[in-house]
Amino acid sequence: MIEVRFHGRGGQGAVTAAELLAVAIGMRNKYSQSFPMFGVERRGAPVQAFCRIDDKPIRVHKAVYNPDYVVVLDSTLLDNVDVCDGIKERGVVIINTHLSKDEIKKKLKCDNATVYTVDAYSIAVKHLGKPIVNTAMLGAFAKIADWVDLQNLEDAIKERFEDEELIKKNVAALKECYDTVQ
Repeated sequence: MIEVRFHGRGGQGAVTAAELLAVAIGMRNKYSQSFPMFGVERRGAPVQAFCRIDDKPIRVHKAVYNPDYVVVLDSTLLDNVDVCDGIKERGVVIINTHLSKDEIKKKLKCDNATVYTVDAYSIAVKHLGKPIVNTAMLGAFAKIADWVDLQNLEDAIKERFEDEELIKKNVAALKECYDTVQ
């Protein structure tokens, strides 16, 4: 089983990102589940969302405490949240940041993980006109995780949103992050 934990702030789309990933995985005839965990329901508050993926039915229904992948939608969370808490040995952390990989590694508490960075904020603002980075970060995720592909994520976006212009903008952000993750 592969477990993914998303860290973000209310309003950034962490819950939607986990849902889109689960839908994309389902399109590959795999089993998946996604669900959020948050306390105070307000814009800007820290939130977590989870996604599990497996070849067989998933019977676990609890938060992801030992993720294989951690996706951080807002690097300011690193000042208050240990996003690497419980990450598996040789886990992967993908962070939305304009900082270099070396600068970000100094802020993280996980020497056993591989770290990737992408400036999803700038990409989202460029394509969507606002800093909603969830679909952009899924593009970076698709580049790194070989068990989900860009086309399935694009199809999940098309299934989720009805507005053609919004679909086009989200797909553009998805693809640019796919191409620029480091």
